Amino acid sequence: MTFSMTPAEKKAIDTIRTLSMDGVQKAKSGHPGTAMALSPITYLLYNERMNYDPAHPNWPGRDRFILSIGHASMLIYSMIHLSGIADLDPNGKPLDSPALSLDDLKNFRQLGSRCAGHPEYRHVAGVEMTTGPLGAGVATGAGFAMAENWLANRYNKEGFPLFSGDVYALCGDGDMMEGISSEAASLAGHLKLSNLCWIYDSNQITIEGSTELAFSEDVRARFLAYGWNVLTVDDANDLPALRKAFDQFDAEKERPTLIIVKSVIAYGAPTMHGTAASHGAPLGEEEVRKTKEFYGMDPDQSFAVSDEVYDLFRNGAGKRGAAVYEKWTDLFNEYRKQYPDLAAELDLLIQGKLPADWDRAIESFPADAKGMASRASSGKVLNQIAQGLPWFLGGSADLAPSNNTLLKFPEAGDFKPGSVGRNIHFGIRENAMGAIANGMVLSGLRAYCATFFVFSDYVRPMIRLAALMQIPTLFVFTHDSIGVGEDGPTHQPVEHLAALRAIPNLLVFRPADANEVAECYRTALQETRMPSVLVMTRQNLPTIDRSNLPKTANVSSVSKGAYILAGDSTDPQVVLIGTGSEVGLCLSAYDLLSAKGIKARVVSMPCQELFDRQSQEYRDEVLPPNVPRLAVELGVELGWSKYTGDRGQFFGMESFGASGPAGVLMKHFGFTPDHVAEMAENLIKGK
Repeated sequence: MTFSMTPAEKKAIDTIRTLSMDGVQKAKSGHPGTAMALSPITYLLYNERMNYDPAHPNWPGRDRFILSIGHASMLIYSMIHLSGIADLDPNGKPLDSPALSLDDLKNFRQLGSRCAGHPEYRHVAGVEMTTGPLGAGVATGAGFAMAENWLANRYNKEGFPLFSGDVYALCGDGDMMEGISSEAASLAGHLKLSNLCWIYDSNQITIEGSTELAFSEDVRARFLAYGWNVLTVDDANDLPALRKAFDQFDAEKERPTLIIVKSVIAYGAPTMHGTAASHGAPLGEEEVRKTKEFYGMDPDQSFAVSDEVYDLFRNGAGKRGAAVYEKWTDLFNEYRKQYPDLAAELDLLIQGKLPADWDRAIESFPADAKGMASRASSGKVLNQIAQGLPWFLGGSADLAPSNNTLLKFPEAGDFKPGSVGRNIHFGIRENAMGAIANGMVLSGLRAYCATFFVFSDYVRPMIRLAALMQIPTLFVFTHDSIGVGEDGPTHQPVEHLAALRAIPNLLVFRPADANEVAECYRTALQETRMPSVLVMTRQNLPTIDRSNLPKTANVSSVSKGAYILAGDSTDPQVVLIGTGSEVGLCLSAYDLLSAKGIKARVVSMPCQELFDRQSQEYRDEVLPPNVPRLAVELGVELGWSKYTGDRGQFFGMESFGASGPAGVLMKHFGFTPDHVAEMAENLIKGK
């Protein structure tokens, strides 16, 4: 079948296809078929549709393209090269050099290459987010679309449509099967995100073979039920039909759009056999040659791009992008004159900086033996931060009353259809919630999301992606231990601290009282390249009276990850290390030891990762070598040996919890001052 396509368009599309299969073939690794089949779609998006300036790939007014099918990464790398997307310096400033040269494409999937196996954010300009785990891209795209709406609501003024960008996410059958895409699609339909367009490559092929093996649902009917505008294009090569579908997306103002595109994987190569093989493996030298002959291209040339193709993109994506960027820049310069305060806010937001007095409203909490649950103090601090940081927003997976994540000041408002406030009601969609929060942070906002700590298992894939992308998303978890009590082991996390601490480039905070909560938030918000997990209790924690404690007990030391809270002796006989609720337990045990004349020390360790950053001198000062150490935490031991040392011991959970009142459970599992003091004495005696 032939479709209306100019010779220049055909040459450009076939060039995208051959670059994709050449890259995979040279690497002897990768997925060429999908990239080849979807080349017409990306050609139209980059060269005709998107408001995107290749010379300024970080321009905040841009449309965004997400390759949710990250295994087809040669597709986006080819587009970055052909569109002439500029490289960026470490500060995000565009350079005169290209983000990807032909030599970079030739180095696909090799160590040190900019063209990694799956697209990676910060690795190469033009990649909006790291994709690869299926479903993550489309779900994060919903976060981008929500952020665009929020930015428009706050900053757009009459005559100044600074934020009106669209979000395009290219996805496949695998994305549709993953549960995260269903969660995100449901919320996007509810919120009527009309600036969101998912382009679904319905090629009916996965790694194991035909989708008939495991996937027979009516995707169109499902998305209509979600409240989406659903369109169909019968062939991915039909440029007029694709253009019409994109025009219909533009015209739709009440619903997100799903464009179902039918494609044949590795379309156009009549000698190909076995579509599953062409999906997940190189085509082979002979098939590559025959495919190039079919396209009318020289089979003896690899990574060939004609001047005609470069000119087509230069006169399309290049000129059109430069024009929209110039228009936007002129608009913003005028906006700066009329709305200087909002423009100054935007400057900070775009640069990833905080206002000078962003933490002005954070208050100190007075000493209180009864205290409060750290989930309660967390809620207070969230509200204090939000009043000094206008682009701070977030919410919970249907648990705001329990997580205490609701922003309660009058102007906060709810994020809902027709009203774009700062309280986001994610519904019971934990995995998509994490992805959406990441999308908002990638858009420049400071976003948080929350649920019970045991359900961090549902969020963990998106926490990992945030760490991999080096973005400062905040993940707030409450009900952090067997202190949950009567709900029992299904709701009592024991292995979760260890699991999250195992993720590189992630800060895991477990504050001991209300003032540590405030400092943990203050520290986390100042991070620009690391996400943070904040873990809070259900049960009350005493607000520590620091007036009679050593100078080292200053709560500002939270930023060092661990600090001496009690016991100013330079030669302690034993060191008690606690996190979260167990710090109070260690302080009570310290009092018992001190009454016996035993020189003990209590160390609060709210964040292991920050402590590991400190100098060896500081770490030895806090945890003196050759002094026995007892670490106490309501979790499993994994990871604690580097702090307890050869002479130390860990006291924590060795099983799942149990159902019963929290106080009863603490005694049942031995988390009492008497038992901790006894263990410390035995350590001193070498038992």
